[in-house]
Amino acid sequence: MTSTLLTIKFLQQPTSTQWVEQAIANLDTILLDHSHCERKAAGVALNLIFRYPSSAKLVRTLTAIAQEELEHFEQVNQWLDRRDIPLAPLSAPPYAAGLKAEIRRHEPDRMLDLLLVSGLIEARSHERLGLLAAHCPEVELAQFYRGLMASEARHYGIYWTLATTYFERAVVMERLESLAAVESQLLSTLYPEPRIHS
Repeated sequence: MTSTLLTIKFLQQPTSTQWVEQAIANLDTILLDHSHCERKAAGVALNLIFRYPSSAKLVRTLTAIAQEELEHFEQVNQWLDRRDIPLAPLSAPPYAAGLKAEIRRHEPDRMLDLLLVSGLIEARSHERLGLLAAHCPEVELAQFYRGLMASEARHYGIYWTLATTYFERAVVMERLESLAAVESQLLSTLYPEPRIHS
């Protein structure tokens, strides 16, 4: 499993085999949580557009990201319908809240942190969808996850590109290392309920 990490340079630690086992044993819950994740990802892109409306490259790029995340949201919801899984709330693991707590309040630091946190979440999503694709016993569902992997990789690359567009690369790298350490630490204890980011 460590080989997965080699292609995902922003992540400091790979996902544990315990998460894979938990996820595969609870595919319906993972699908429902995946729906929530895609909806939230679209919201993150839109929130950045509203927060930084004069940043032309950011607005153009994240408009496309938001649209694609909503398409994925619809695709996951079609899987929920096929499996008779109703849309329902789920308790949130500490992952996203823990990362958001690291975001600094004042600009331009806030913008950098928002971009890097979004990139880290997308990088982890890419890794975990890849693990689901590799280990899911249902062939069609595994193919679905495999199809989404490329998008997630492109998304985290876009957030990285935006960060290095608006900030010096050395500043980005230093902050990314710090945030990536927090990201890995948040996943060091497996959440008792199956989630994409647990």
